[in-house]
Amino acid sequence: MTHTTEEAVIRLPGPDSRDATNRARAMRAIAVSSLGLLLTSTLELTVVIFSGSVALLADGLHNLGDVFTTVGVYFGFRTSRKLPTRRYPYGYGRAEDLAGILIVAAIWGSAVLAGIQSFEKLLSGRGTSHLTLGMVAAVIGIVGNQLVARYKLRVGRAIKSAPLIVDARHSRLDAIASLGALIGLIGVALGFRQADPLAGFAITVLIVHIGIDATRDVVARLMDVHDDEVAGEVASLARAIPGVGGLGDLRVRWLGRQAEVRLVIHVSPTMPITDAHELAHHVQERLRVELPDAREIM
Repeated sequence: MTHTTEEAVIRLPGPDSRDATNRARAMRAIAVSSLGLLLTSTLELTVVIFSGSVALLADGLHNLGDVFTTVGVYFGFRTSRKLPTRRYPYGYGRAEDLAGILIVAAIWGSAVLAGIQSFEKLLSGRGTSHLTLGMVAAVIGIVGNQLVARYKLRVGRAIKSAPLIVDARHSRLDAIASLGALIGLIGVALGFRQADPLAGFAITVLIVHIGIDATRDVVARLMDVHDDEVAGEVASLARAIPGVGGLGDLRVRWLGRQAEVRLVIHVSPTMPITDAHELAHHVQERLRVELPDAREIM
Protein backbone atom coordinates (compact mmCIF):
# COMPACT_ATOMS: atom_id res chain seq x y z
CA MET A 1 0.00 0.00 0.00
CA THR A 2 1.39 3.40 -0.95
CA HIS A 3 0.48 6.78 0.40
CA THR A 4 0.62 9.89 -1.75
CA THR A 5 0.74 13.40 -0.33
CA GLU A 6 -0.81 16.17 -2.40
CA GLU A 7 0.23 19.72 -1.59
CA ALA A 8 -0.82 22.89 -3.32
CA VAL A 9 -0.96 26.55 -2.46
CA ILE A 10 -3.46 29.24 -3.28
CA ARG A 11 -2.12 32.77 -2.79
CA LEU A 12 -4.45 35.66 -3.26
CA PRO A 13 -2.64 38.20 -5.44
CA GLY A 14 -2.53 41.73 -4.10
CA PRO A 15 -5.21 43.64 -2.19
CA ASP A 16 -8.64 43.03 -3.72
CA SER A 17 -11.66 45.31 -3.62
CA ARG A 18 -12.81 43.85 -0.30
CA ASP A 19 -9.44 44.52 1.31
CA ALA A 20 -9.42 48.05 -0.09
CA THR A 21 -12.87 48.64 1.39
CA ASN A 22 -11.72 47.36 4.78
CA ARG A 23 -8.69 49.61 4.71
CA ALA A 24 -10.88 52.61 3.89
CA ARG A 25 -13.16 51.78 6.83
CA ALA A 26 -10.16 51.43 9.12
CA MET A 27 -8.69 54.75 8.00
CA ARG A 28 -12.01 56.50 8.55
CA ALA A 29 -12.36 54.95 12.03
CA ILE A 30 -8.83 56.06 12.92
CA ALA A 31 -9.38 59.62 11.71
CA VAL A 32 -12.71 60.06 13.50
CA SER A 33 -11.56 58.50 16.77
CA SER A 34 -8.30 60.47 16.79
CA LEU A 35 -10.15 63.74 16.39
CA GLY A 36 -12.61 62.86 19.15
CA LEU A 37 -9.87 61.80 21.58
CA LEU A 38 -7.77 64.87 20.77
CA LEU A 39 -10.67 67.20 21.60
CA THR A 40 -11.44 65.29 24.82
CA SER A 41 -7.83 65.22 26.05
CA THR A 42 -7.27 68.89 25.17
CA LEU A 43 -10.32 69.91 27.19
CA GLU A 44 -9.31 67.80 30.20
CA LEU A 45 -5.69 69.00 30.22
CA THR A 46 -6.83 72.62 29.91
CA VAL A 47 -9.07 72.20 32.94
CA VAL A 48 -6.14 70.60 34.83
CA ILE A 49 -4.27 73.92 34.58
CA PHE A 50 -7.04 75.64 36.55
CA SER A 51 -8.09 72.83 38.91
CA GLY A 52 -4.82 71.04 39.67
CA SER A 53 -6.61 67.67 39.63
CA VAL A 54 -4.15 64.78 39.19
CA ALA A 55 -7.02 62.35 38.53
CA LEU A 56 -8.12 64.50 35.61
CA LEU A 57 -4.46 64.85 34.58
CA ALA A 58 -4.04 61.06 34.52
CA ASP A 59 -7.19 60.68 32.45
CA GLY A 60 -6.20 63.48 30.06
CA LEU A 61 -2.70 62.05 29.54
CA HIS A 62 -4.20 58.64 28.91
CA ASN A 63 -6.58 60.04 26.30
CA LEU A 64 -3.75 61.99 24.67
CA GLY A 65 -1.71 58.79 24.57
CA ASP A 66 -4.61 57.14 22.76
CA VAL A 67 -4.31 59.74 20.02
CA PHE A 68 -0.69 58.77 19.39
CA THR A 69 -1.43 55.04 19.50
CA THR A 70 -4.29 55.47 17.04
CA VAL A 71 -1.94 57.36 14.74
CA GLY A 72 0.45 54.42 15.07
CA VAL A 73 -2.30 52.08 13.94
CA TYR A 74 -2.93 54.40 11.00
CA PHE A 75 0.66 54.12 9.77
CA GLY A 76 0.48 50.37 10.30
CA PHE A 77 -2.47 50.21 7.92
CA ARG A 78 -0.72 52.42 5.37
CA THR A 79 2.40 50.26 5.41
CA SER A 80 0.49 46.97 5.22
CA ARG A 81 -1.17 47.91 1.95
CA LYS A 82 2.13 47.65 0.06
CA LEU A 83 2.39 44.73 -2.35
CA PRO A 84 4.83 41.86 -1.69
CA THR A 85 8.37 42.38 -2.97
CA ARG A 86 11.33 40.13 -3.62
CA ARG A 87 12.78 41.12 -0.25
CA TYR A 88 9.42 40.76 1.56
CA PRO A 89 7.62 38.01 -0.36
CA TYR A 90 4.99 37.60 2.38
CA GLY A 91 3.92 41.22 2.08
CA TYR A 92 3.69 43.92 4.76
CA GLY A 93 0.66 42.70 6.69
CA ARG A 94 2.75 42.28 9.84
CA ALA A 95 3.11 46.08 10.01
CA GLU A 96 -0.38 46.26 11.52
CA ASP A 97 0.69 43.89 14.30
CA LEU A 98 3.89 45.87 14.89
CA ALA A 99 1.75 48.98 15.39
CA GLY A 100 0.44 47.25 18.51
CA ILE A 101 3.88 47.72 20.09
CA LEU A 102 3.39 51.49 19.95
CA ILE A 103 0.00 51.10 21.64
CA VAL A 104 1.51 49.05 24.46
CA ALA A 105 4.39 51.52 24.94
CA ALA A 106 1.97 54.46 25.22
CA ILE A 107 -0.20 52.59 27.74
CA TRP A 108 2.73 51.82 30.05
CA GLY A 109 4.13 55.34 29.67
CA SER A 110 0.84 56.92 30.73
CA ALA A 111 0.64 54.52 33.70
CA VAL A 112 4.06 55.57 34.98
CA LEU A 113 3.39 59.30 34.56
CA ALA A 114 -0.06 59.10 36.20
CA GLY A 115 1.32 57.15 39.15
CA ILE A 116 4.16 59.62 39.74
CA GLN A 117 1.87 62.67 39.64
CA SER A 118 -0.67 61.06 41.98
CA PHE A 119 2.06 60.10 44.47
CA GLU A 120 3.54 63.60 44.48
CA LYS A 121 0.18 65.25 45.09
CA LEU A 122 -0.68 62.82 47.90
CA LEU A 123 2.58 63.73 49.66
CA SER A 124 2.33 67.47 49.06
CA GLY A 125 -1.31 67.79 50.08
CA ARG A 126 -2.03 70.33 47.35
CA GLY A 127 -5.67 71.30 46.99
CA THR A 128 -8.00 71.00 44.00
CA SER A 129 -10.08 73.92 42.69
CA HIS A 130 -12.68 74.64 39.98
CA LEU A 131 -14.41 71.38 40.88
CA THR A 132 -17.54 71.96 38.79
CA LEU A 133 -15.49 72.63 35.67
CA GLY A 134 -13.44 69.53 36.36
CA MET A 135 -16.55 67.39 36.77
CA VAL A 136 -17.93 68.61 33.45
CA ALA A 137 -14.63 67.72 31.75
CA ALA A 138 -14.69 64.24 33.33
CA VAL A 139 -18.25 63.62 32.11
CA ILE A 140 -17.22 64.66 28.61
CA GLY A 141 -14.32 62.20 28.89
CA ILE A 142 -16.72 59.39 29.82
CA VAL A 143 -19.08 60.06 26.93
CA GLY A 144 -16.32 60.71 24.39
CA ASN A 145 -14.41 57.53 25.19
CA GLN A 146 -17.51 55.37 25.08
CA LEU A 147 -18.52 56.68 21.65
CA VAL A 148 -15.01 56.26 20.24
CA ALA A 149 -14.63 52.76 21.75
CA ARG A 150 -17.89 51.47 20.29
CA TYR A 151 -17.08 52.84 16.86
CA LYS A 152 -13.56 51.38 16.72
CA LEU A 153 -14.67 48.03 18.15
CA ARG A 154 -17.44 47.68 15.58
CA VAL A 155 -15.10 48.45 12.68
CA GLY A 156 -12.26 46.36 14.12
CA ARG A 157 -14.43 43.27 14.47
CA ALA A 158 -15.91 43.76 11.01
CA ILE A 159 -12.50 43.86 9.31
CA LYS A 160 -10.76 41.54 11.83
CA SER A 161 -8.07 44.03 12.82
CA ALA A 162 -6.38 43.05 16.09
CA PRO A 163 -4.69 46.45 16.69
CA LEU A 164 -7.97 48.31 16.13
CA ILE A 165 -9.83 45.94 18.48
CA VAL A 166 -7.14 46.35 21.16
CA ASP A 167 -7.27 50.11 20.73
CA ALA A 168 -11.07 50.05 21.04
CA ARG A 169 -10.95 48.08 24.29
CA HIS A 170 -8.37 50.54 25.51
CA SER A 171 -10.75 53.44 24.82
CA ARG A 172 -13.64 51.62 26.51
CA LEU A 173 -11.68 51.27 29.72
CA ASP A 174 -10.63 54.92 29.39
CA ALA A 175 -14.27 55.78 30.01
CA ILE A 176 -13.96 54.02 33.35
CA ALA A 177 -10.82 56.07 34.05
CA SER A 178 -12.82 59.25 33.37
CA LEU A 179 -15.45 57.97 35.80
CA GLY A 180 -12.71 57.53 38.41
CA ALA A 181 -11.64 61.14 37.89
CA LEU A 182 -15.25 62.26 38.36
CA ILE A 183 -15.58 60.28 41.59
CA GLY A 184 -12.35 61.82 42.89
CA LEU A 185 -13.59 65.33 42.22
CA ILE A 186 -16.91 64.57 43.89
CA GLY A 187 -14.97 63.31 46.92
CA VAL A 188 -13.02 66.57 47.10
CA ALA A 189 -16.28 68.53 46.86
CA LEU A 190 -17.57 66.55 49.85
CA GLY A 191 -14.55 67.54 51.92
CA PHE A 192 -12.16 64.61 51.36
CA ARG A 193 -9.07 66.30 49.86
CA GLN A 194 -7.17 63.04 49.33
CA ALA A 195 -9.93 61.75 47.06
CA ASP A 196 -8.28 63.29 43.99
CA PRO A 197 -4.80 61.68 44.31
CA LEU A 198 -6.39 58.41 45.42
CA ALA A 199 -8.56 58.49 42.30
CA GLY A 200 -5.36 59.12 40.33
CA PHE A 201 -3.86 55.96 41.82
CA ALA A 202 -7.01 54.00 40.98
CA ILE A 203 -6.80 55.17 37.37
CA THR A 204 -3.13 54.17 37.32
CA VAL A 205 -4.03 50.65 38.44
CA LEU A 206 -6.65 50.47 35.69
CA ILE A 207 -4.10 51.59 33.10
CA VAL A 208 -1.71 48.88 34.31
CA HIS A 209 -4.47 46.29 33.90
CA ILE A 210 -5.09 47.53 30.36
CA GLY A 211 -1.37 47.37 29.67
CA ILE A 212 -1.12 43.74 30.78
CA ASP A 213 -4.03 42.66 28.56
CA ALA A 214 -2.82 44.68 25.57
CA THR A 215 0.73 43.35 25.91
CA ARG A 216 -0.57 39.79 26.03
CA ASP A 217 -2.66 40.29 22.87
CA VAL A 218 0.12 41.98 20.90
CA VAL A 219 2.74 39.38 21.86
CA ALA A 220 0.35 36.56 20.94
CA ARG A 221 -0.11 37.99 17.44
CA LEU A 222 3.61 38.56 16.93
CA MET A 223 4.32 34.99 18.07
CA ASP A 224 1.80 33.59 15.55
CA VAL A 225 -0.68 32.27 18.11
CA HIS A 226 -2.96 29.55 16.73
CA ASP A 227 -6.53 30.75 16.11
CA ASP A 228 -8.75 27.99 17.50
CA GLU A 229 -11.98 29.63 16.34
CA VAL A 230 -10.97 29.88 12.68
CA ALA A 231 -9.33 26.45 12.83
CA GLY A 232 -12.62 24.94 14.02
CA GLU A 233 -14.42 26.57 11.10
CA VAL A 234 -11.81 25.26 8.66
CA ALA A 235 -12.12 21.75 10.07
CA SER A 236 -15.92 21.75 9.77
CA LEU A 237 -15.81 22.98 6.17
CA ALA A 238 -13.11 20.52 5.08
CA ARG A 239 -14.65 17.45 6.74
CA ALA A 240 -17.99 18.15 5.06
CA ILE A 241 -16.44 17.70 1.61
CA PRO A 242 -16.93 14.16 0.16
CA GLY A 243 -13.65 12.28 -0.16
CA VAL A 244 -11.93 13.92 2.83
CA GLY A 245 -11.27 11.12 5.29
CA GLY A 246 -9.67 13.22 7.99
CA LEU A 247 -7.45 16.18 8.80
CA GLY A 248 -4.02 16.64 10.24
CA ASP A 249 -1.53 19.43 11.05
CA LEU A 250 -4.18 22.17 10.96
CA ARG A 251 -2.65 25.57 11.68
CA VAL A 252 -4.06 29.09 11.42
CA ARG A 253 -2.14 32.30 12.06
CA TRP A 254 -2.82 35.96 11.35
CA LEU A 255 -0.62 38.46 9.56
CA GLY A 256 -2.35 41.77 10.17
CA ARG A 257 -5.97 41.30 9.12
CA GLN A 258 -5.42 38.28 6.88
CA ALA A 259 -5.14 34.65 7.94
CA GLU A 260 -2.79 31.97 6.71
CA VAL A 261 -4.26 28.46 6.76
CA ARG A 262 -2.27 25.21 6.51
CA LEU A 263 -3.73 21.74 6.76
CA VAL A 264 -3.21 18.15 5.66
CA ILE A 265 -6.19 16.22 4.30
CA HIS A 266 -6.31 12.43 4.43
CA VAL A 267 -7.82 10.50 1.53
CA SER A 268 -8.29 6.84 0.68
CA PRO A 269 -4.96 5.16 -0.27
CA THR A 270 -6.70 3.71 -3.32
CA MET A 271 -7.76 7.11 -4.67
CA PRO A 272 -6.01 7.92 -7.98
CA ILE A 273 -3.49 10.74 -7.79
CA THR A 274 -5.44 12.84 -10.27
CA ASP A 275 -8.58 12.58 -8.12
CA ALA A 276 -6.57 13.47 -4.99
CA HIS A 277 -5.19 16.48 -6.82
CA GLU A 278 -8.67 17.66 -7.79
CA LEU A 279 -9.95 17.07 -4.25
CA ALA A 280 -7.14 19.16 -2.75
CA HIS A 281 -8.00 22.07 -5.03
CA HIS A 282 -11.69 21.63 -4.30
CA VAL A 283 -10.99 21.95 -0.57
CA GLN A 284 -8.90 25.05 -1.19
CA GLU A 285 -11.54 26.70 -3.35
CA ARG A 286 -14.24 25.96 -0.77
CA LEU A 287 -12.14 27.44 2.02
CA ARG A 288 -11.28 30.48 -0.08
CA VAL A 289 -14.97 31.19 -0.66
CA GLU A 290 -16.00 30.63 2.95
CA LEU A 291 -12.95 32.37 4.47
CA PRO A 292 -12.48 35.60 2.50
CA ASP A 293 -9.95 36.85 5.09
CA ALA A 294 -7.49 34.07 4.20
CA ARG A 295 -4.50 35.39 2.24
CA GLU A 296 -3.00 31.94 1.73
CA ILE A 297 -4.41 28.42 1.92
CA MET A 298 -2.01 25.48 1.79
